[in-house]
Amino acid sequence: MLLSSLGTSIANVSLPTLTQAFAASFQDVQWVVLAYLLAVTSLIVSVGRLGDIIGRRRLLLAGILLFTFASVLSGFASTLWLLVAARATQGLGAAAMMALTMAFVGETVPKTQTGRAMGLLGTMSAVGTALGPSLGGVLIAAFGWRAIFLVNLPLGLTAFFLARQFLPADRPDSQHIHAGFDGVGTLLLALALATYALAMTIGRGHFSSFNVALLAFAAVSSGLFVLAESRVAAPLIRLALLRDPILRVGLLTSGLVSTVMMTTLVVGPFYLSLALGLESAAVGLVLSMGPLVAALTGVPAGRMTDRLGAHRVTVIGLLGIASGSIILALLPAPLGIFGYLGPIVTITVSYALFQTANNTAVMRDVTANQRGTVSGMLNLFRNLGLITGASVMGAVFAFASRVSDITVAGPAAVAAGMRVTFGVAATLIVVALFIVMSNRALKPQSLSRGQLST
Repeated sequence: MLLSSLGTSIANVSLPTLTQAFAASFQDVQWVVLAYLLAVTSLIVSVGRLGDIIGRRRLLLAGILLFTFASVLSGFASTLWLLVAARATQGLGAAAMMALTMAFVGETVPKTQTGRAMGLLGTMSAVGTALGPSLGGVLIAAFGWRAIFLVNLPLGLTAFFLARQFLPADRPDSQHIHAGFDGVGTLLLALALATYALAMTIGRGHFSSFNVALLAFAAVSSGLFVLAESRVAAPLIRLALLRDPILRVGLLTSGLVSTVMMTTLVVGPFYLSLALGLESAAVGLVLSMGPLVAALTGVPAGRMTDRLGAHRVTVIGLLGIASGSIILALLPAPLGIFGYLGPIVTITVSYALFQTANNTAVMRDVTANQRGTVSGMLNLFRNLGLITGASVMGAVFAFASRVSDITVAGPAAVAAGMRVTFGVAATLIVVALFIVMSNRALKPQSLSRGQLST
């Protein structure tokens, strides 16, 4: 989990350096980040399902090796497009690591401690996200941009040998081995997700006819995927799984909350630099507070989930995110940096509570032959929320600021844009809270997950 999160965040800091190293435009260099994100988003459900069929330990080890090998290729890439191809390959390995790591919790941890395990995974994810920019900056300054990829060689080999030594061996199960892999469904889902991700990222929030065409293609591919899944003997995703209210609510709220969390990363740098006048170093320090707080909150959030129950902690987390968003929507400019940090810390702590409790609720009672698939779906909806947040909420921020170029907006315009954007964010969290509270009246036991997966 630490490695895959580090792979996501460490490359962003290298983009200015890469534009000089390859004499390329910023738009071209962005594909170093985008290729990794597209590969993870498009394939995470498929590799989770494949792990359920052929063995999670075997596929996780292969994913770690692929991630490590692709990191070395990235470090020695001689052209920008070789680097992009290596990053896409690295994303495939990261997809296996993200999906299967969470799936292993059900095999290695007692149910009474599931929350603690999920909290620890959340901590590692936050540490990787926070460590990426700072570690990347140090490595680039000392050794050049290639070092941010080559550092994964010792880390990847360490992870491989630890996983090989301590994770339980795959148990042979002829029913799963002969279940078959849904190639058509995999292709259709990958097409739908990749085109959606492209539509949401190309143009940086400014939609053109090309973006609309990509969205239309994603919608058609999604429809064909649903049709294919209803007819194949061994589907990639059993549509009956979505009848489970716990899973359905968990996926929807994960997507909504991730959309709001990306808002803090999209709006924060502009507000801190243009509205509050902070220098780049100070902006980076303030932005690192979020992942740092999340890292410190993960394990306590897990213990709280085990003690109070996943549903109650999920509600507490959503109430906290909503409160922080409402404060930012009403924030008067004279309060300055501390007025901004208070609600941001509230949002981040609450996000750690929500993420841990939501993952615990979804994964705790999943049958063994569906853990990889469900874990992949959770990570998928989180990634889709992040992609949507970066595009849609970025567009809301630009529109609310009432300027054509946000980089030259005045302090008052940026502050106004932030207030409107977090007003929208608060509305999304209220929707998520309504979904969760409505779910309390349902009886999850009425639909056995064992029955849904067979």
